[in-house]
Order: sequence, then structure tokens, then C-alpha cells
Amino acid sequence: MDRQERHFTEGKLKALFPLWEAIDTFIYSTGATTRSGAHIRDAMDLKRMMMMVVYALIPAVFMALYNTGYQANLAIAAGAAATTWQADVLRAVGVGFDPANIWACMAHGALYFFPVYLITLAAGGFWEVLFAVIRKHEVAEGFLVTSLLFPLILPPTIPYWQVAVGISFGVVIGKEVFGGVGMNILNPALTARAFLFFAYPAQISGDKVWVAVDGMSQPTILAQMADPLLETGYSWMDAFLGFVPGSMGETSALACLIGAFILILSKVGSWRIMLSTLIGMVAMSSLFNFVGSSTNPMFQVTPLWHLVAGGFAFGAVYMATDPVSATATETGKWIYGFLIGILVVLVRVVNPAFPEGMMLAILFMNVFAPIIDRIVINANIKRRLARHVVQ
Repeated sequence: MDRQERHFTEGKLKALFPLWEAIDTFIYSTGATTRSGAHIRDAMDLKRMMMMVVYALIPAVFMALYNTGYQANLAIAAGAAATTWQADVLRAVGVGFDPANIWACMAHGALYFFPVYLITLAAGGFWEVLFAVIRKHEVAEGFLVTSLLFPLILPPTIPYWQVAVGISFGVVIGKEVFGGVGMNILNPALTARAFLFFAYPAQISGDKVWVAVDGMSQPTILAQMADPLLETGYSWMDAFLGFVPGSMGETSALACLIGAFILILSKVGSWRIMLSTLIGMVAMSSLFNFVGSSTNPMFQVTPLWHLVAGGFAFGAVYMATDPVSATATETGKWIYGFLIGILVVLVRVVNPAFPEGMMLAILFMNVFAPIIDRIVINANIKRRLARHVVQ
């Protein structure tokens, strides 16, 4: 890589230097290091921080592979047609559709997850490199996380062209128009999903998820809770472990807890935001439990079920803690997370049009995060000035 550097710094390929630099520093540590004592040396640069988030997402990825295939194999075992190209591939290589076989489930799920992931990388990476070349700066490391987050919050049977359109909207409109990494006020992955949510509600309705079998859909747990005529058919432990229908990587609260442990231990994710989001959710759902309702069964959903249902755990751990779109002040993090917890329950319980409220709650608070920080900073300035007033 070092021998080829001259072609990208002085030669005909100079315009592609951001792409070369991104590949070089992704594989190896940067060769540009400080030698004087005037700088703070820290092994955790931006690339390593983003890679730590990727490591924390690995449990969710494994559950996305397994549960997607598991739900499909369950449907096939129940008599659903297996006429997708994924099913044809599994037949060709001799892999069955046994829901009790872990490897059969993993292989089936992989044929749904990885095409979506590769399309996300290709489409989103194109815009990242294009803007980096035009602006003559390095390729942003943040897309490593965005490209993995986005497939995890999508249903398994989403059309591939919608994946490309969605991630393009998220990268360009959600981040690049603001100036790129560090400038955006919205989480790009959530912005992309929100665009698909409102533009193509048939594929991402929020109240049902298309199982990875032709023509079959199932209501999500939240939709079943909201309908008194439906029984969930799932135990709390099923939802905690992730053996329920839903977006590919959001179903397992256990996988999210493992990721939270990694992020907190490495000091990459804010435990204040995670904890305050949980506190806000518990407070609001407990209030609804206390008030009760004879017409809305969502009032009786306990905090434990809110924790494992839908994308609450995934959003609290991976989305709300985004260091760019979240609050930066320590006090602001408590306020920011607490309000997310309140809003997600409020949307889930009171607004029947949006059974899943985590996406909307986080995006709404992304907009208000700079205002919260501003209020906190101004309050600190006033307190300090009051202590040093000249009499």
C-alpha cells in the first residue's frame, strides 16, 4: 500500500486519494504519528471507535442470520411455499429447512441478510466516496457503522431497489447535505429507514413484518398487543432471546445487552443515555399501567414487555447513543435519553398508527439535542458567573 501511495498523491489517480486512504487506514494503522510531547496519544481514534461499534453489533448480526432463517423455516414447516431463490439455493447445496437445525437457519437467514448488506455497502459507499472526492477529504469512517445498522433495522424481504434508494437518502439527505460526518443532526441509518417507512409503507408498515417466505406476513408483537382480538403466542423469554418476527436485527434484547456491555466497557457508548432511556420508558409505561384503559390494551403493557418488544433495546443501545446526533453534555445525555424513553411509550400506546415508536422518538430527539446542550451550557455559564460576581 505504501509503495502505491505516490500514484494517489501525485499521479493520475490523485482524485481517488480518499478511497485509497480509506482502504489503507482500514487495513493498517496510520503511518502519520506525532513525535513530540505536545500531543495527547490515544489508541482510540475515530476509525477504531467505529470498529468497536461494529464489534458490538456482531451479536445482533448473528441473531439476524439465525432468526430470519428460523422464522422462514418455521413457516415452511407449517406448509408455506418455498419458492424464493434463497430456497432454491438451499436445495441446490443440500441444506434443508429444519427449524431445529441451527446451521440450516443460519444459512437461510444469511441469504436474506447479506444481499441487503452488500447493496447497502455499494450504494451508500458510492455516495460516501463521491462526496469525499468532490470535497477533497478522507472517506468518513462513520459509514462502517451505518452500513451495518441499516440492514439490521429492515425486514428480510424488502425489495433490493428500496434498500439502495433508502440508504442513498440517508447518506445524502441525512448526512452529506449537512457537511458530512460530525455535521449531521440526524442518525443516517434511522433517516434512511424513516424515508422508507413513509414512502413505501406496504413493505415497512410497522405493524407487520414480511416473513422470508413468498406471500406471507405476520403481525409484530406490538401489533398483536394493540389488538385485543390477537394473542401474541410468544413468551417474554422468546421476545428477550429474539425468536419472534420483526426486523432482521432488532428482535433480540439479549444480543443488544451484550452489545451494550461492549460499548460501555470500551467507553464508546454512553451508559447515561442507555440508562436514562430505560428510566424514561419505565416511568411512562408505569404511568399508563396505573391509569389503565378499557378500550386500549396498550395501556396494560408492562415495562418488561416494552423492553423486549420492537426495536426499543436496539435503538437505546446503538441508535440513541450515536455520538454525532445525540447530546454531548453529561447532563444533556440524561435529559435526552429520558425524553426518548417517554416518547417511545407515548407513540406506542397513544398513537395506534405507529405501533413501533423507537425510530420516531430518536429522530425527534436528534432534532432537539443541540437545543438541550445549549440550555445546559447556558445554565452552567450562569451558575459560574453567579459564583464570581464582583461585589
